Amino acid sequence: MTAPQQDPRAARTRAGLRKALLDECAQRALADVSVAALARQAGISRATFYLHYGDLEALAVDACADVVRDAVEALHAWRGTPDPETPPPALAAFFTGLTPHVGLYRALLRPGGGGPLGQVLHQDLRARSHTERTLAGAPEPDLIASAVAATFAGVLADWLHGLIEATPDQIAHQVWRLLVTLHRTRLP
Repeated sequence: MTAPQQDPRAARTRAGLRKALLDECAQRALADVSVAALARQAGISRATFYLHYGDLEALAVDACADVVRDAVEALHAWRGTPDPETPPPALAAFFTGLTPHVGLYRALLRPGGGGPLGQVLHQDLRARSHTERTLAGAPEPDLIASAVAATFAGVLADWLHGLIEATPDQIAHQVWRLLVTLHRTRLP
């Protein structure tokens, strides 16, 4: 069964809105961005904006969805037995790549890992971890997948908010060790 075709005009409109939002958030906080300004920059009407997104937060989460996919892929960019001292290079690159839009990510990912982007990150990372643990026959896939997702989302959010002081490379090493330890935990 093939996936349904997406209307190219709708895809272009959403892409234009995502780009407009990222451009605006590079200059100002999400709270200072208006739907009217984004619609004007994307060359559409406010009514068209609302045909695609319920509100500004929904657009922001959609615009940041690539960050979630990048995080999930970076955490799973290894093969064989993971070395707790050597995170995948993609993980450090992920943390480094957050810098241009850190304000936007802070607005959507609250300390502790909550917020709309935190929910998406937790859901996607938990699903991927659960699938991989189940396929590998590893014990406790539900528990460990939840712990991995919560740990990563919480550490990422706290680092973005300045609650953890570390360079991107340092935080990549620290969170990697935590996650490898979680995966290796043997429960009675």
